[in-house]
Amino acid sequence: MGEGDYEPIAERTFGSLPVDRFLLEYDDERAGGFAPLRFVPSDKVVVLGLVSSKTAAPEPAHELRRRIDEAAKHLDLGQLALSPQCGFASVAEGGNQLTPGEQFAKLRLVADTARAIWGQAG
Repeated sequence: MGEGDYEPIAERTFGSLPVDRFLLEYDDERAGGFAPLRFVPSDKVVVLGLVSSKTAAPEPAHELRRRIDEAAKHLDLGQLALSPQCGFASVAEGGNQLTPGEQFAKLRLVADTARAIWGQAG
């Protein structure tokens, strides 16, 4: 539906949509920086789609942590979460070309990184 930085739509969108969380793609430079997160109300959660479902190579855990810390400069860490940027079958014909093992590795990376940052759930 669109592409580019979230800045032009951030204030109106984050402040007016009646949702609990925003799932935002941040797996490449087209999304821009994290400054638009300053417009997210304190009762909302932002799920940072930092892990790409388009490529097999796992993102370095330290790089995910760095980017989450960068996002936390604009929004409380307790309002942030981590996920893949999209589903593993996000292309109409054939999906993204990752093997089941590569997909599992990406999901394990998300879970391990989240545990390291936010702690064990439950």
